[in-house]
Amino acid sequence: MAKDGSNDTTPPDNSELEKSVSHLLVEIIEYIPNSVVSKTIIKKSTGNISVMSFDSGEGLSEKTSPFETFAQIIEGKAEIVIDGKSNVLQSGEGIIIPAHSPNSIHPNARFKMILTIIKSGYN
Repeated sequence: MAKDGSNDTTPPDNSELEKSVSHLLVEIIEYIPNSVVSKTIIKKSTGNISVMSFDSGEGLSEKTSPFETFAQIIEGKAEIVIDGKSNVLQSGEGIIIPAHSPNSIHPNARFKMILTIIKSGYN
């Protein structure tokens, strides 16, 4: 329950979730037609955790990050391509995307995922 007594604990975009409160992550973000939506769970200089929703046909084009990233599907199914290798993940499955590896995300239908970026520990 939110501080104002309502059941809505969804934060405004780009703000962290309320601390010391349980959150059902699959429900804090909605699908928006023809869109990719992202909400910040926590954001620190050492890394970020976000929850994202992808409508059918929406994905992320190939990019390369200087940091390791952990992607976990929390609803639906998606294809994550790392260094040209396809990995199809379903709800509950996750994968580590190595730093400096070209990667892209393609939906098989609409899906939601948690994305954790680790920015510390690099020399």
